[in-house]
Amino acid sequence: MDKNTTPSIPPIILQRAFPGMKEAEAKRMILNGQVRQYPAGLILCHEGVIETVFYIIINGEVKVTKLINDTQNRLLKILGRGDFFGEMAIIHEAPRGATCTTTTETTVLEIEKETFKDILEHSTSMSLAMVREVSRRLRENDEMAIEDLRRKANELAEAYQQLAEMEAARSEFLATIAHELRTPLMAASGFARMIQAGHLSGKALDSTLDVISRNLQEIVSLTNDILYLQEMDLIMPEFQPTDVGGVVASSLEKQRQNASRNLVGLSFNIAADLPKIMAAPKSLERAFTSILDNSIKFSPDGGEVVVEVKSVGENIEVMIQDHGVGIPSESLPHIFERFYHVDKVGDYLFRGAGLGLSIARHVIEQHKGSIDVKSQLGKGSTFTVLLKRI
Repeated sequence: MDKNTTPSIPPIILQRAFPGMKEAEAKRMILNGQVRQYPAGLILCHEGVIETVFYIIINGEVKVTKLINDTQNRLLKILGRGDFFGEMAIIHEAPRGATCTTTTETTVLEIEKETFKDILEHSTSMSLAMVREVSRRLRENDEMAIEDLRRKANELAEAYQQLAEMEAARSEFLATIAHELRTPLMAASGFARMIQAGHLSGKALDSTLDVISRNLQEIVSLTNDILYLQEMDLIMPEFQPTDVGGVVASSLEKQRQNASRNLVGLSFNIAADLPKIMAAPKSLERAFTSILDNSIKFSPDGGEVVVEVKSVGENIEVMIQDHGVGIPSESLPHIFERFYHVDKVGDYLFRGAGLGLSIARHVIEQHKGSIDVKSQLGKGSTFTVLLKRI
C-alpha cells in the first residue's frame, strides 16, 4: 500500500545526498519526482527484477539485502534520511542487484527512469555524485565477491579436510574390523580343527568348546554393533515409560559372565521407587551394556566396577565407576567418537573397534540425556549419565 503525499521537502536533503548540487537543481528534482509514503516491511526493490524507479529517502529507514548461495539473505547496509538507491539498475538497464525493504514507515522521493536520465544529462553535480556512488558500490560489490570467494574456499578446504579425515577413519575402521574379526575367527578355527582331528577329550574338550563359544560370541557381538550403528541412522526407537533401574540391572546381568572372566567384581546400588523416564528400553540397555563392557575391559588387573542409580533433581543419574588403568588425557575428548579406540595404556594393550562408547553416546543423546566421563591414569574412570525423569 502507498499513498501520494505532498509534503514540503527541504532541498538541503538532496544537496546532502549529492554534494555540490545547487538549490535550483534540487528543487527541479523534487518537482520532477513523486513523494510516497510506505509502511514498514514493504519491498521497494526486488533483487533480480527489472524495475524503473530511483528512490531518495526523505524520512525513515530501508535495509538492503542480497541472496547468497540461493539460500541466505545477507544484510548489506541500512539506508536512512538522504540516502538513495535503485540507480544501478536504471543506469545499466539491468535487473536489480539487491532487495530494498522498508524497516520503518518511510517517505521517499521516487523518480521514474526517463526523468532520472534527463536529470543526469542536465545536472553536472548529480552526475558526478552518481559516478562516485556507482564506483563506491562497485568497489563494495567486488569486496563482497572476494569475501564470498574466500569464504567458499575455506568451506571447500574444510570439506576436503573432513573427507580426508572420513576416508582415514574409514580405512582405519576397516583395518580394525578385519583385525577384530580375524583374531577370534583364527582362534575358533584353530581349536575346531583340533577337535576334528580328535586331539582333545574330557575337560580339555569342554574348555576348548568354551573358548570357541566365546570367540564366536565376540564375532556376533561385533557384527551386531556394526548393524546397530547403521540402524541408529535410519530407525528412530519407540519410547515408552521405562524403569531405568530395571534396564541397568539387565545390563549388569548381561555383563556378569564377562566380568567374571576378567576377575572383575560388579556391585550396584539402585535406589528404590525411582521415577520413570521416557525411553526405548532395548536401546538404553545396549548403551549401559557398552559402558559396562568398557569399564570391565579397562580393568585388566581385576578390581571392582561400581554402579549407582539415583534420582537427582529432574534427572535420573546412572554412575558407572571402575578402578582400572584409566584413560589418557589426550584420548578423553575423543572416546565417544565413532571408530575411535584406545589401544594402549601403559604396558597394557586393548582390542576394540571403537563402536561401543559411540553407540552409548548416540543412544543417550536420542533420549535427550547427557553422558560425561572423568578419568585419571592408574586410578580408573567414572561415567555419568543423566536422563530426564517423567
